[in-house]
Amino acid sequence: MNVEKLSSGYELRVMSKDDFHPLFQTHGRRVFSDETQVFHLIEALSPIEIKKTELLNEKLGTPYILRIGVFKDDEFVGWHMGRQETATSFYMVNSAILPAHQRKGLYGELLKRVVALATQEGFQAITSRHRCTNNAVIIPKLKFGFVITGIEVLDLSGTLVQLSYFPHPTRRKMVDYRVGHIKPDPQIAQLLGLHTTNKSEEFDN
Repeated sequence: MNVEKLSSGYELRVMSKDDFHPLFQTHGRRVFSDETQVFHLIEALSPIEIKKTELLNEKLGTPYILRIGVFKDDEFVGWHMGRQETATSFYMVNSAILPAHQRKGLYGELLKRVVALATQEGFQAITSRHRCTNNAVIIPKLKFGFVITGIEVLDLSGTLVQLSYFPHPTRRKMVDYRVGHIKPDPQIAQLLGLHTTNKSEEFDN
């Protein structure tokens, strides 16, 4: 088991599905019990549709899945679960710290660990989706280096903001250029085949 001991006395443990799932099922219901308007698609599907969904899932092969439990003296107090979405993208599906253990910097430590492990695996983008008012998660992620890369409306959970973290500095810089936050520097100009005549204007603030 991959374990990281924190100075606060907590531990972050990379877990198997068999060890993680029962704990997540128990505590996940507690954490998200007030979210009464979340639409669980499986509840609307027929047995035939469910079977087809399972077969489609099998065709995806064996994507990378990361499960981390947060423990205090062997008590399960938080978690993260994420999975590979594409050959280059890792999706942070679900994270939480139980109320009694919040405001102790645990979410930041968990985020740091997830990003480090996903980057180590070789993923070039780490993404997540959140309710637009979930500042308790959005703000720490923005401070960490995530950027807003989209807003979407899902029938399953409503209006969500998408955040993305790009381990490669060139890709992060390209996002800043795409949204008009920066002007093209020589590297961006070369990558995009841009031709500028006045070099001094490229760096004019």
